[in-house]
Amino acid sequence: MKKVMKQWLACCALVMLTSVTVPCSSGALDFTADRVTHTDRGFHHARIFYHDGMWRLEHNERGPVSVTIVRADRNQVWHLLPVTHHYKTVSYHRDYALHLATTLDHETSREIIGVQILDGHPTVLYEVLTVSPGGGRESYYQWIATDINFPLKLAKKDGDWMVEYRHVKLGPVSDVFFELPRHYAPMEGDR
Repeated sequence: MKKVMKQWLACCALVMLTSVTVPCSSGALDFTADRVTHTDRGFHHARIFYHDGMWRLEHNERGPVSVTIVRADRNQVWHLLPVTHHYKTVSYHRDYALHLATTLDHETSREIIGVQILDGHPTVLYEVLTVSPGGGRESYYQWIATDINFPLKLAKKDGDWMVEYRHVKLGPVSDVFFELPRHYAPMEGDR
């Protein structure tokens, strides 16, 4: 028990130290990571490449779509079908948005629950309450890595869904990841 208490106190000290010494970045966010989501349809794994409001998801599961490129700047999403070398274009919608901010939309309160090490990063675990524009209230747990100022995990308190980023590497990501491959053609009926 004494050893556990010492580890917990060391983790608290590390969180406090890194939260003081790591400034919040005001520049563009560029990173790569493994992204795990959990919904009522199960777990989904993807590799994510993110640069300046554009992202590419390389899905690690069977299915016709193996890559999704989201271009919020163009209001477009491309679903790549590598078997046929075609792509499907759909309009960008809020459902495609990632949860990468350290605060949530329509947040009304935030309470520190504790500290944890998650994927090798010291994190602060928060319980966050939000209110939707329609007046509904939602509760979330959010883990913010203090060493890289990055939201590693977000989960609805009721267990309905979760998104987690693992093996996060901050740094430049080429624009090439966010363009359509030259040899792909639009699907029939696509614009």
